[in-house]
Amino acid sequence: MNTENIANLTSTSPLTKKEKTISFLWQHLLLVISLFIMTFGVALCVRSNFGSSVISSIPLAMTLAGAADKAPALSIGDYTNIMNILLVGGQILILRRKFERMQLFQLIIGFLFGFLLDVNMWLTSGIVCDTIAYKISAQIAGCLVLGTGIAFEIRCGSVTMPGEGFPAAICKATGIPFAKAKIGVDTTLVIIAVLTGYAYFGTWLWNVVGPGTLFAMFFVGLVVRFFDGKLRWFDNMLHYRPGFRRYLFGLARFIYGRKNRD
Repeated sequence: MNTENIANLTSTSPLTKKEKTISFLWQHLLLVISLFIMTFGVALCVRSNFGSSVISSIPLAMTLAGAADKAPALSIGDYTNIMNILLVGGQILILRRKFERMQLFQLIIGFLFGFLLDVNMWLTSGIVCDTIAYKISAQIAGCLVLGTGIAFEIRCGSVTMPGEGFPAAICKATGIPFAKAKIGVDTTLVIIAVLTGYAYFGTWLWNVVGPGTLFAMFFVGLVVRFFDGKLRWFDNMLHYRPGFRRYLFGLARFIYGRKNRD
């Protein structure tokens, strides 16, 4: 067996069932890590008190209402889960028979997002932003982290988050470009968050929907676009060949290559 044959064997041999399982688990482990990064960014935006991210605006407003005994006292992660269920239900109503059952896995991804958001809210509980400098710094940091996590999450290639799945359903049903549908959905979520503040507190909750929210709406997208062409290393890590066989073939290439040189 020469070096060329070994290289061909490593590149063309099909994955076994065990290797496919390991690849699937590895892919979704990286997805969970990406969701953790995303939710850490969301938590920083919430802690900034300068306006939360779009996806957390309604859950945050409801959480504050719960803390004031005006609504069920649920965590921001719990309200995020409820909103994700409604977003998936909306997709089913829009697409009807065209809704793919595989997209129900959005509920699992959404649940993980809500759970990790609560974890990161606990991890960031010591952050207090009581000056404009701290608020702006926390907001910028949160948007950077959130955009980075989204870039990783997209690369993982699993089902989308409900927040992206809903505008995608609108796009599929109506032919509206995804970008326009996404902007429309995000704007609607922000408006609902503002109305929620008025409904429970009779005022605009600037710590829920504030300047930071508008900043996040365009800056997060810029961060995702920036990282789009700079994550080839993550693609290589995501699609690695599982198992020890690749190390054995690498050792064999080294040995045979050394013999040929001698």
